[in-house]
Amino acid sequence: MRDGNILLLTGAEAQAILAGREQEIVDAVARAYQTHGRGNSSLPHSIFLHFPRQPRDRIIALPACLEEDFQVAGIKWIASFPGNEEMQYDRASAVVILNSIRTGRPEAILEGSIISAKRTAASAALAASLLCAGRPPATTGLIGCGPINFEIALFLQSILPAPERILLYDHVSCKAEQFGRRLRQRFPGLQVAAAATPLALLRACTLVSLATTASTPHIPELGMCPDGTTILHISLRDLSPEAILASDNIVDDIDHVFRAGTSIELAGQLTGNRGFVRGTLYDILAGRIPPRRESGGITVFSPFGLGVLDLAVAKLAADKAHETTMGTTVRGFLPQPWHQADPESSR
Repeated sequence: MRDGNILLLTGAEAQAILAGREQEIVDAVARAYQTHGRGNSSLPHSIFLHFPRQPRDRIIALPACLEEDFQVAGIKWIASFPGNEEMQYDRASAVVILNSIRTGRPEAILEGSIISAKRTAASAALAASLLCAGRPPATTGLIGCGPINFEIALFLQSILPAPERILLYDHVSCKAEQFGRRLRQRFPGLQVAAAATPLALLRACTLVSLATTASTPHIPELGMCPDGTTILHISLRDLSPEAILASDNIVDDIDHVFRAGTSIELAGQLTGNRGFVRGTLYDILAGRIPPRRESGGITVFSPFGLGVLDLAVAKLAADKAHETTMGTTVRGFLPQPWHQADPESSR
């Protein structure tokens, strides 16, 4: 923004601005993947801040830059503290800062957990629309009944033909019950049921989203899944290396996903190579590879979660905020340029 002003957008404002814009958000995410795939981005590896005496907690920095029609740089700073739920807080909290690609000056600060959830859901819905190859699932399964899978459910309902029913599983049964009530309230008439175990859910569904807080694999294999099943491996660490190696693997970015203890990285350590990954979502969007193998089987999409997607959705929110005069403009946030300062004023 000019004159050192900066836009502040709260979580409630970001939610209001982006509500009902699922298709626009998916389109923005698809364009971000394409811009990144064409090499018109900068995407350093995410930086993980760990705490010596808090092994479950972390804060991650995701810097990025998007050129082409985005023309934006910035960073997402997102914390994951699982113990927050015991204090009635959300597990994740975040901010996103957007910078001008021309001057580098910060122009907007947005509450980031809403941005992060919607970009994750948009990426999942985009992948599902491509990988399901025109075959809408009769039953969709959600393992992990938290805000990310709820957002994914909303996006899937908007982007794909509605399934006949949704199956839920969470190791905390009351979470699945609460999640189901929210889904029924949002989509009256939708059939929602809880599965007794993750394996029971996997047997019954041809589209499954895994969005858990698992730090190590807990699903040993996927042989029980119907042929043609698509697994959205959002939380990245649920599947054993053996399950990964037995699947057709699509990722968002090969260099990024082979790190931080993901199931993909564990599979790479087991094999000593990356050849079991068939390609990226951009490869499919660009027509370089088909969405699925002709031989069928199980397809797993493992998205590391790219900072360029956060920028794309945050810029959409900031642009809409300017159009609707939502948010708060903090005037004079940046200091007056040094060369313009009056020397007499310091006397």
